[in-house]
Amino acid sequence: MRRLHPLWTFLVAALALGAGLVAGFELHGSPSGAPSAGSGSSTLSVTAAGLLDGVFPAEASLLANETSGISTPTAAEQFEGSLTALEAISELHQPYDVAASADFRLIPLLLEPSYASWQVLFASSPLVLAYDAASPAMHGINSTNWPTVLTTPGVLLGLANASADPDGFNAIFALELEGLLTEGSLSALYDHFFTTPPGQLAVLNPATTRSVPETEAASLLSSGSIDAYFLYRAFAVSHHLSYLSLSPSVDLSNFSAAAIASYAQASTEILGPTGSLERVVGAPVAFTATVPANAPNATLGTLFVHLLLTPAGQALLAEQGFSPLEPALAQGTGLPDWIAPLTSPLPAGLAAELP
Repeated sequence: MRRLHPLWTFLVAALALGAGLVAGFELHGSPSGAPSAGSGSSTLSVTAAGLLDGVFPAEASLLANETSGISTPTAAEQFEGSLTALEAISELHQPYDVAASADFRLIPLLLEPSYASWQVLFASSPLVLAYDAASPAMHGINSTNWPTVLTTPGVLLGLANASADPDGFNAIFALELEGLLTEGSLSALYDHFFTTPPGQLAVLNPATTRSVPETEAASLLSSGSIDAYFLYRAFAVSHHLSYLSLSPSVDLSNFSAAAIASYAQASTEILGPTGSLERVVGAPVAFTATVPANAPNATLGTLFVHLLLTPAGQALLAEQGFSPLEPALAQGTGLPDWIAPLTSPLPAGLAAELP
């Protein structure tokens, strides 16, 4: 993962537009059977990946509804992207009780060792192919024939900018891995959408591919401006998009040693902060959380992270399109005693990707 340092430095600089918005939850007491919430602020503050903006308030409501002494929470209107969310702590030094990311490599890179010492990987959300169900070209598309449908003349695929959004390079990996799975070649499907070879900076083929921010994917699909878009299942579920599942060999959801090694066969280059090219390789998608070292109320933050790992918390994650990790995967030192029993150590293949 050390090879990615210039990438993340560039993305933080490009996306840091100020403090991330937070969700505020008022605390009036401690859950029964849990440690005291301790001293500090009575409001749980969360800075998190934008894709968590639906499920985290739902998790907090569950904590409030089922635990004596905690009021019904009020969520902020938005969460930020993972890089901006963590940069609010690492660069702007703002205090939060919980920090969460959509990429397991970011908390160790941006927060450790000054602002965090551990993280818990609590869920994944596989890549899916969202599509415009009203598009005649998409009629009959399914999990088997989608490569053929996408390469039909006139079909336009939307992709996020890989140099600014991990969803962009994850989509590239999906195309490479599907070609490898079905044709034995990383370039078999990829070449239809890009004019440069796999492993190099991906230059879009304007006849087949359009650069589209993930935040605009839903509206452009509904308007017919694009026919399809690779994104996370949780996004498709929360935005009520039509989508189809990809093979586990392609969707970056598998955490087995064999899958981790297989995903790493896919790669691309992105632009670094000075215009230099940086190599990125495929890895499983994992949502992670920690309690920052400067949390106003660390115990309150830990209560929330603990909830994510319980059956009730996992059920809410599943309802919104996430795949809870069972058990959750832990990395780092100083993991709270009442969270540690719900986790297993990070697999060696994933640990090798960390700084």
